[in-house]
This record gives sequence, structure tokens and C-alpha cells, in this order.
Amino acid sequence: MDDGFAEYVAHRHARLCRMAYLLCRDWGAAEDLVQTALARAWLAWRRIEGDPDPYVYRIIVNTHASWWRRRWRGEVPAESLPETADPRDRAAEADDQAALWGAIGALSPRQRAVVVLHYFEGHTLTQIAGIVGCSPGAVKSQLNRALNKLRIDPDVRSVHVEGARR
Repeated sequence: MDDGFAEYVAHRHARLCRMAYLLCRDWGAAEDLVQTALARAWLAWRRIEGDPDPYVYRIIVNTHASWWRRRWRGEVPAESLPETADPRDRAAEADDQAALWGAIGALSPRQRAVVVLHYFEGHTLTQIAGIVGCSPGAVKSQLNRALNKLRIDPDVRSVHVEGARR
């Protein structure tokens, strides 16, 4: 059913990755480029006449240019980010996360679900009401109670106060 697509990928994947790497100088991004190109090529595979290399290479180049333009317009280039963070920052962040998740774990199951769905998954109160099977007013009430419990939790409070000083 793939009309040679699997064979093409098996024989050309390493070569395509090398080419993509030369474009972006990052192996992770290169593999993403090749994956994207192969997914697009697979959709058009039956329409490609002759050697598919030029078609796939064009997809890689165009996708790389598109990604580069998006990054150039607003994202911070990866080269400007520090190579490694201070290990003390990582340890403090891990402690903060442990304190927060410990406090969230101490909430009732309904309150925990509402907090996670709203703040971590981005659902609206109405969507959460449909998920947990109650009214939006009940969701709002549960969310308010949960936040009040989190505010008075001493571990979370210390994270918030110390985090503001960093």
C-alpha cells in the first residue's frame, strides 16, 4: 500500500537527517525536520513522479525556512540561552515543585481535579463542570476553596515568598 515509501525511508533517512542537520546545526531539530518532511511526502507519495529526493528536500528546506522565520520574529534564539543553569537554581526549583505538588496532593480529589483541569490543562469553568459532572458554580466554589487551602499551606506560602525574592 505504501508503494515503496517504507523502502525510501529506510534507505534515505540517515542522508536526509545529515542534510537537515547542515541546515539547522541541531540534531533534534534536524530529526524533526525530516519527520515533518516524510509525513508530508507520505501524504503526496502517489503523486510524486520519478525521484522523490527533490520533493522531500524541498519540503525540508521550506519547513526549515518557515521555522526559522517564526523563531526570528519572536522566539529567543537557542544560541542566546545559557548552556546550563546553576545547579542551585535547579535544586530550589525541584523543592518548590515538590512543595506545590505536595500541597495539591493534600486537596480533596474534587478540588485537585478542578485545580489541575483549570490551571494546568487550561479548561474553562464550564468545561470542567462537564468533565466532573457538576454546575459551573460548584466548580468555581471548589476552585476558590482549593486556592484558599493552597494560600494558607506553609510550604506553598514559603515558595511564593521566596520565589518573589529570587
